[in-house]
Parts: sequence; structure tokens; C-alpha cells
Amino acid sequence: MKAVETTLALPQRRRTTDGSSRRMTADGLCYGRSMLQEAPPAAESFGDAVAASVDGGTGSRVWIVFADPMANRVFFECGIVDRLRDVFPDRLEAVFLLHPKHLEQWRPRLEGIPVLPAADLLPDEVGPAERVLRRLDIELDKRVGFYPLAIRFNYRHGFHRGRMTEGHPFPFLDSARVGPLPRWRPIEAAMARWHLSSRRHVPSALLERMRRDCGALVINNPQAHVAMPFLTAARRLRIPVVGYIASWDQQVGKGIVSPYLDRYVVQNEVMRQDLERYHGIAPSRVFVTGWPQTDVYHRARSVGEYRDLVRELGLRDDRPVVLYAGNAPNNAPYEQNLVRRLVTWWRETGASDRVSILFRPHPYDLQVRERYEAAFDVPGVAVQQAAFTGYGDLVTLLQHVDCVVANGGTILLEALVNDRPTICVTFGEGAPPDFDSAVRSNMTGEHYRKLIESEAFYRAGDFEELAAGLESALANPAELRAERQRVSREVVGTIDGHAADRVVAAIEEGITLGRSSPQASRRDVQPR
Repeated sequence: MKAVETTLALPQRRRTTDGSSRRMTADGLCYGRSMLQEAPPAAESFGDAVAASVDGGTGSRVWIVFADPMANRVFFECGIVDRLRDVFPDRLEAVFLLHPKHLEQWRPRLEGIPVLPAADLLPDEVGPAERVLRRLDIELDKRVGFYPLAIRFNYRHGFHRGRMTEGHPFPFLDSARVGPLPRWRPIEAAMARWHLSSRRHVPSALLERMRRDCGALVINNPQAHVAMPFLTAARRLRIPVVGYIASWDQQVGKGIVSPYLDRYVVQNEVMRQDLERYHGIAPSRVFVTGWPQTDVYHRARSVGEYRDLVRELGLRDDRPVVLYAGNAPNNAPYEQNLVRRLVTWWRETGASDRVSILFRPHPYDLQVRERYEAAFDVPGVAVQQAAFTGYGDLVTLLQHVDCVVANGGTILLEALVNDRPTICVTFGEGAPPDFDSAVRSNMTGEHYRKLIESEAFYRAGDFEELAAGLESALANPAELRAERQRVSREVVGTIDGHAADRVVAAIEEGITLGRSSPQASRRDVQPR
């Protein structure tokens, strides 16, 4: 892949060999010109440069930090972990930063990879002095750090407009987390400078273990809050870091992306452009690999496998199946109403004699029994368990079901890639008049533009359009095929079964370059 060279010649305060400093201009003060100025080109200076680091790591291990449940699934189910094991034999170590349940489901796939207990790296019990420093960092972070910057980032660019409210259960939408300081550009510049500083508090246990053991860091979501101590420690120790941007909407509404990583791995060109436009990260440091999920789809599942799965789910294998792919409760708060009405329509119109419905809740949905109540214990209707595992079953379904219904998310694109007739729901059943489902699902960003502007799927602005779309999709499945194929090529790119290979190659190259020249690898971003 040919890199796109971009140099950001932005002034900043630099230390000379005699200890004096040269003053930055006013433009060199911010954490992202895209947030702090009207136009959104590249990011400006953050202040303390990598050269401020004086420590050094001596380890040889490659740490994989699993910081996001959806990205964890991609790393395991798409073969990235297995390939990394081959590239770095006997050198990988894994760190899981989430609830232990997110480790147990993947433990059988970690053969030969030691797991470092997060409790040992981030211990609760520390000495009095460290306890004070930790508490100070936590309190500052609440007021001027991760979430205050994320909320201000959303305000600046209009991400999640209409969704953010005080006290929202999803932190990136909780406007109360904006922090107490005024929304002034110089203040926000200072906030980000502190947030990304290499001299923030890092647990001593983590710092010492990384200094002794860690030679490179791979993070499967560098925007995760829990990943910040690892990023800070790696920067202080000059340890190479490669970040896998977890999803195609991650960089447009889920916080700022640190500009200090050696390499960034993304799935498509739009994501690379977003990293430059909104986060000031030069395209030459971003690797586009394609969608690892499509590797799994590259292997065709037989009709026999599909029929076996349908029977296991309690459905007849001689009828068309409509797959309803649910969204997370935060994005689809009225989904319960739609499930109830869809099941009622299916019963009352005679569709129950012709077609089965399979509901697949979103993995983040912890209220499945309540939200899908109308679909339980109904012959001809099935509800799958909400889980991060079972990706193979989803692949089989998306290769063979007769229609997919979704209201956004990656599943919409996955359905099109698999040439499934698809209906995009853009309404909230029983929602107030001012409810905007597209906004709730964050379908208004640049990453959705090509998809939404296409004619690759049916749109349902109300239930009547949903019912009509179902009838059309089942009666004429080839109607939108040419457009589905076009959009898949433009948005996803080549589907050749080797995206995971490219992810691993990008990780290996990023680690190698970071080790050989940890500061030069960042020059095209103008370390700030």
C-alpha cells in the first residue's frame, strides 16, 4: 500500500540543547485545530514532545491490550490473534482491561499466550503517596480529561447532535461530563495538553512491569478510557505503540485520538481521512487494511450448514427467514415497541404462514428479555442470545437469510457485503415526534454518507414502509443487487480474505519502525 505523505509544519515550543526554549505562536497551542478553530484541517501542537521522555523500556514482549469487547471479537474471530502468535512466537502477552467475563469467553483461544492480570498492573492497594497522586489524577480527569474532552469534541463537530443529555447512561452522550471550565479554545488546549501528557500519573506497578517486560504495545481500541494509563506509560518509556481503531464510527464521536502512536490501523479510506481531519494524524502513519470481518465471510457456508443452524434455533428450514438485527438500547430506545408491532403484523397478516423471523439482539443489550418480550415463546419466531461470541453463526446467517432488518450499525454494511436484501429502519416506533432515529444511530456522519446516499437498501420511515420493504425484499431479492455490490466495493474495498493478514503486517511494521526510530516515526505529526 502506498503511503500518503503529509507534513504538518506547525510551530511549537521546543527545548534547545542549552535548556532554553523557543516560543510557539498562538496557533501552536491547541489539541486539535479541527476542534478549536472553524476550519478542520490538521491538529496543532499539544505541548510536551516525546523528547521530554527520559525513561526507557528494555523488555522484549509484545503486549496485546484488549480494551473493547467488540474489537476483542474481531481480533479473535477474524484470526488476528492467531496470526500475531505466528509472527511473534513466544513473545505475546495479553492484558484484558474489562470485566473478567470478557476474558473467560476467549481464554480457550489464548493457547500459548500468557495473560497478565489487570489487578497486578493496576492494583487497588498502593502506598500513601501513590494513593494521593492517583486520587488527584482521577479528580482532574473528571473535570478536564477524557470525558470532558470527548463531550467538547462532540459539541465542536456536531457529533451526536440531538442525542446528548445530562445524565445519559452512555458516557459519550452525557453532557453533564463537559466539565466546569468554559468552552474556550485556549482552555480546551490546556485540558488536552494535560490529558495527553507523558507525565500524568501511571500506577507504579504498571510502569515498572512495562519497563522490565514490554517491548511493544498493541491496543485494539486506543480511544478506550481504560487504555490511557498504558498509552501514557508507553510514551514515557518510548515503547512503540500500534493502535487498531475499533470501528468505522469510533473516530467521529467517541473522544479524541492520541497523536502519539507509531501506527494506526483502520478499515477504510474514510477512516484515514477522519483521523487527519478531526485528529490531525498524518495519513502516512495510518494503514488501511480492509475489514477483517469480511475475511470470515470470504469462506462460503453451505446451505446445509445454514439449515442446521436454523433448526437449532427452533425455526423451520423450508421457509424464508427475516433476520432482525437489533441495536444497543442507547441507540434504539423504542425497539421494544417495534418488536411487538412486527410480531403482531406477522401474525395478523398471514405472514406467519410464509416466513419466519429471527431476532438477534445487539451484544451490548442487557435487557433482551424485556425489550424482546413479544418475540419469546412464539412458534415461527426465535430470539438469539446477546453475546460477543458466536460470530460464526452470524456469518452463516448473513450468507443465507432472505432479508435483514436493521437501523444502522456495522451490521447494515455486513448485510450488503453478503448481498442480502436489507431494510434500514429510520423511525422509532411509538417515539415522540422529535425523535430522529438516524441521529440516534449516528448515521449522519461522513462514514455513513456513501452508504446512506446509495440505493443499496430499502428505507423504512414508518412501519408501513417497513412492511412494504419486507414484501419487496422477499418477492424480488435481486432488485437492488447491482447497487449493493457497488456500495460494497466503494465502502469496503476488495474482499479477498486477507484483511487480517494486512492488519498483522501493519502491526509488525509499526512495531519495527517504532523501535528503529521512535521519534522520527512521529515527526510527520509534529509531536505535541
